[in-house]
Amino acid sequence: MTSAASPSPDTAFDSLPLSPATLANLKTLGFDAMTPVQAAALPVALAGRDLIAQAKTGSGKTAAFALPLLAKLNTRWFSPQALVLCPTRELADQVAKEVRRLARGTDNIKVLTLCGGTKIGPQVDSLSHGAHVIVGTPGRLLDHLERGSLDLRGINTLVLDEADRMLDMGFVDDIAAVARQCPRERQTLLFSATFPDGIERLAAQFMRTPQRIEVETRHAEQTIRQRFFEVDEAQRPAAVLALLRHYRPVSTIAFCNTKRRCREVVSALQAAGIEAIELSGDLEQRDRDRALLRFAQRSVSVLVATDVAARGLDIAGLDAVISVELTPDPEVHVHRIGRTGRGDAEGAAWSLVAPFEQVRAQRIEQTQGRPLEWGALADLSPASDAPLVPPMATLQILGGRKEKIRPGDVLGALTAYAGFAREQIGRIDVTDYLTFVAVDRSIAKEAVLRLDGGMVKGRYVKVRVVDE
Repeated sequence: MTSAASPSPDTAFDSLPLSPATLANLKTLGFDAMTPVQAAALPVALAGRDLIAQAKTGSGKTAAFALPLLAKLNTRWFSPQALVLCPTRELADQVAKEVRRLARGTDNIKVLTLCGGTKIGPQVDSLSHGAHVIVGTPGRLLDHLERGSLDLRGINTLVLDEADRMLDMGFVDDIAAVARQCPRERQTLLFSATFPDGIERLAAQFMRTPQRIEVETRHAEQTIRQRFFEVDEAQRPAAVLALLRHYRPVSTIAFCNTKRRCREVVSALQAAGIEAIELSGDLEQRDRDRALLRFAQRSVSVLVATDVAARGLDIAGLDAVISVELTPDPEVHVHRIGRTGRGDAEGAAWSLVAPFEQVRAQRIEQTQGRPLEWGALADLSPASDAPLVPPMATLQILGGRKEKIRPGDVLGALTAYAGFAREQIGRIDVTDYLTFVAVDRSIAKEAVLRLDGGMVKGRYVKVRVVDE
């Protein structure tokens, strides 16, 4: 394995061997300059080299592998030519959306997502019509390979995204089985936030003299304000409530070590009138998707999750992370708090420490290389008498991609037809049969009245507020 040279100080995308159409699209999308991981990885990947890149989530790594794989596509050949493996369905969906955005400069590129949790039949039908880029999870990709519905013989780029998470989740054998179905002469790009031993073994097995690139993987101290609080075991739910009432974050993930603790915290918050929702391995895929969607649309204030359930989760604009219980692994703590304070935004991370967890706190202190900042729960007081409510509400519209509905159609219906301001409309998510749109909470009921029974994309639709 060779070491990469320091990235060039020139971070302009037009310094790269990209097509004029791609460069124009990047400019339209607001890609003004390469992020550190892009500046380090793109010249290597575009040169056709295998690559191992270490970078934190939110660093722009998707473009670092998407642009090279798109540059090699033969758009006239409707067969899979690039394959991206992701640890979770949520991450796969995010990656696929970003690849589609970056592909806008080239006509006729089809990106297909293959993940578990949905019926396999429609995926088989989509594959029969061909696709250029496949983004999926290892298990579902293996299902298609076993059925014979997926042919990887034309793959020229294999990407392993968040490889350390896939190893943690036990996907080593599945990754190996998928990789063996790809041509040996392919290019392989591996992205990982950490470099455990399993990454080295994976590289030795599937990569050809990969070039290794490391960029800053820890968030700058000034972007995440950390504070630790001593707490008795029985105080944890009450302490979470005190933190929320004192700091009043709009969007918070609360991490627990067990599903039982998750349920306990959610019950306490809901009893206090706070919109909180649980994310655990016990949820059906439909309920998991709904929970994540409402949280991403900011119609839920707090998502309470175990580390396993939250793997691969990437929520933009997260204000705070609460460790209701300290994790025994300092690296997991780094992953927890790294979900806030993305880019130039500031974030907060508050950790509750019971007496038996003091050793865990010391390990975190050693890993971070600086003293922990401690606070006192007794110093926390409600910052306002007003209840803590999420700023948005989620509306469900009956109709989705199968009816050719697009986000622009929904935005147009709410602004031009229903008369609301663009600033009152938030994120819009279109699924196969349903569309979910975030609206300012103050207009939610009125939006339902104006839109229910109205027209979207030339058809009458039913609309309701999602409240569970």
